[in-house]
Amino acid sequence: MAEKRDSYIKVRLSKSEKVDWQEKAVRAGISLSNLIRQAMTRTQTWTAADRGLISEQTRQISRIGNNLNQIAKWANTYKSTAEAIEVIECLREIEKEIAQLSSFPSAPPPEAK
Repeated sequence: MAEKRDSYIKVRLSKSEKVDWQEKAVRAGISLSNLIRQAMTRTQTWTAADRGLISEQTRQISRIGNNLNQIAKWANTYKSTAEAIEVIECLREIEKEIAQLSSFPSAPPPEAK
């Protein structure tokens, strides 16, 4: 037996959004409430990351980037030495790692079903 639906949620939308949603429900042959319930059932949600943590991580990545720029300037100034070539190779590897760290995904990866 289905659970009694005796609660409701108010949602503010524009008139055009309301018309669009109603039309979708009519085309699907279901009520607007049912359409929204089905849409929410299919929607994956996630907990937003701690903004303070993200902010601190961004600051740290920025500091690392500043240090890398200083090292790169040195390496470009002293291109003739073997050490500079090694430094440049390391810089490229570090740059790749920072790019991976600083690209925050918009959503967590989908869970395996």
